[in-house]
Amino acid sequence: MPPADLTAELEELHAAAFGWAMSCCGWDRTAAEDVLQATYLKVLDGRARFDGRSSFRTFVFGVIARTAREARRRAGLRRWLPLASLLLAVDGRPDPATALVRADETARLVRALGRLSERQRQVLHLVFYEDLTIAEAAAVAGVSVGTARTHYERGKAALRTLLGEERE
Repeated sequence: MPPADLTAELEELHAAAFGWAMSCCGWDRTAAEDVLQATYLKVLDGRARFDGRSSFRTFVFGVIARTAREARRRAGLRRWLPLASLLLAVDGRPDPATALVRADETARLVRALGRLSERQRQVLHLVFYEDLTIAEAAAVAGVSVGTARTHYERGKAALRTLLGEERE
C-alpha cells in the first residue's frame, strides 16, 4: 500500500484507534498517545506490514495491542531499574480522560470492567466500542473465534452481574 494511502487510512481510523489504545493502556492518556504514535511509526516505516489477510482496521488494532503489551513489559522492567524513577515526570494534574472517567455511570462501568479478565475486557471493547465482529476481535486479540466468543459471552454475563451488584 502506498504511503499516501496508509496515511489516509490511519487518519480515517484515528478516533477508533485512540479509543482502543486507551483501553489497552488502562485509560492512561499519555501511555495511549505514546502507543498510538509508536504504532503509526511501525506501520508507516514498514516494521508492521499489512498483508491483506484481515481488514486494515483489524491489522492496526492488532499492532496497537502488541505495542501496548511491549510498553507494559518495558514499564515493568523500568520498575526494577533504580534510576528510572528519576526520569519520570509527573505534573500532578488530571488529564481530560481521567476527568471523564469520574462521571458516575462511567466510573461504575470502568470499575466493573476492571474486575473482568483482561481478555474479556479486550473482546468486549473491540465488539462494543470498535464495532468489530467477534471473528475480527479474535484476530486482534490473537485467539481463536471460539475462544473470543467464550470470553465475549462470559464477559457480558459477568458485567451484568457486577453492575447489578454495584447498583444495590
